Amino acid sequence: MSGAKWRSIPEMALSAGDRFGDAEAVVDGALRLTFRELADRIRVAAGAYREQLGVRKGDRVALWAPNSAEWIVAAFGLLAAGGVLVPVNTRFKDTEAHDIVRRSGAKALLVQGGFLDREFTGPRGVPVVDLTSGFLTSGAPLADAARDLGEDDLADIIFTSGTTGRPKGVMTTHGQTLRLYDEWCHLAGLRQGDRYLMVNPYFHIFGYKAGLVASLLRGATMLPVPVFDTARVLDLVERERVTVLPGPPTLYHSLLQAPPGRDLSSLRVAVTGSADIPVELVRRITTELPFRYLMTGYGLTEAGTVTASRPGDPYEAVATTVGRPCQGFDVRIADDGEVLVRGYAVMRGYLDDPAATAEAIDCDGWLHTGDLGELDEDGRLRIGGRKKDMFIVGGFNAYPAEIEGFLLEHPAVAQAAVIGVPDERLGQVGRAFVVACEAVSADELIAWSRERMAGFKVPRSVEFRDALPLGATGKVLKDQLAQDQEPQLP
Repeated sequence: MSGAKWRSIPEMALSAGDRFGDAEAVVDGALRLTFRELADRIRVAAGAYREQLGVRKGDRVALWAPNSAEWIVAAFGLLAAGGVLVPVNTRFKDTEAHDIVRRSGAKALLVQGGFLDREFTGPRGVPVVDLTSGFLTSGAPLADAARDLGEDDLADIIFTSGTTGRPKGVMTTHGQTLRLYDEWCHLAGLRQGDRYLMVNPYFHIFGYKAGLVASLLRGATMLPVPVFDTARVLDLVERERVTVLPGPPTLYHSLLQAPPGRDLSSLRVAVTGSADIPVELVRRITTELPFRYLMTGYGLTEAGTVTASRPGDPYEAVATTVGRPCQGFDVRIADDGEVLVRGYAVMRGYLDDPAATAEAIDCDGWLHTGDLGELDEDGRLRIGGRKKDMFIVGGFNAYPAEIEGFLLEHPAVAQAAVIGVPDERLGQVGRAFVVACEAVSADELIAWSRERMAGFKVPRSVEFRDALPLGATGKVLKDQLAQDQEPQLP
């Protein structure tokens, strides 16, 4: 990890004030901050953490709030004070959030009351501070901000989504993040002066690290969006001349369905990645929207961005794979098809959970991702879905991501999700949940599927929805779809 330009994330963030000066750093409604002004606010916030909360090196503070300028100042101010950041998913209920705050050992909890028409409470004994209370501007600028931090010090504990069990706290250092997301900037083509619209939530690595950290590394203007709304995003793209718009596949579905006449010509870079991004969506992003470059990639909280496409990659490779490993990563496929990852950016472990850490990272240092995939002859990774999502139809393995990709080739299908449901004869069969953009019947989709897929892959039933249930990061919540599904009789 040696040879890095900065020893810590806050040292890098504060240096942006000198590197980019009066260039615009943050645009959040009427608030506009230059990089120099942002650095000043971070130092003042660091002073507030020290003076009012007694935060010292290694102390943990949880941040449970939506994307905003205040989130940026709060997070980097905490890091500058030597603290460890614990972001909390804004969609979590109080009980879920309190569990994370307690287990992280957070010294305090910062919230934004009123977001999504709710109040955010803390567990007993943990001070709760509202971001809009004036706390962030109440300190004296911290003279020794980030001075004692090194690249091997713990920077953050980011909890997994909890969709596969109780959330686990992923521990990552300053040096790991700085090295990996400097490369991410290069691969994504992020450059000084870019205007980066941030719909990815900051409590997730896509929003925090591939968003805020990357923008401070390169000098891109950050435009936080607290809740995704297509009309608001379109307005911001036009008014602010947004150039970079990463997001989950659902973001690009929304743009493709936007009414005509909107000026999106400033858009240059799209970045997406998912175990279930369909080939057809990649084609439409690159041919029907003005983006001049699309980066696809694969990552997870436990390791950050692991693979990515490269500028100049052929269209077919971008459309069918998530690219090659980033520098410093090794990727291989286990005998059962699971993707294994090894490299400098793999987490230091799960917080206070050595058993789960040992289960995830084997004795040779390979992280077992839980994703299924294969490597092509050029070393590019193709993701086939989650091990847990696979269902078995009469002895044959069926992978939802593959079936969804086929369904999305139908012109009437805007979004699709497939799960396995019990079947008396075959054990399990597929059920498709579809958001349609034009009239189509279930029988038509099933018949269409039979012409394109092996019989065991064809969904036996189709349920139409106005929308699919999505988590805050844009992933379809298949556990919700699976609830209360009745067995399909032969």
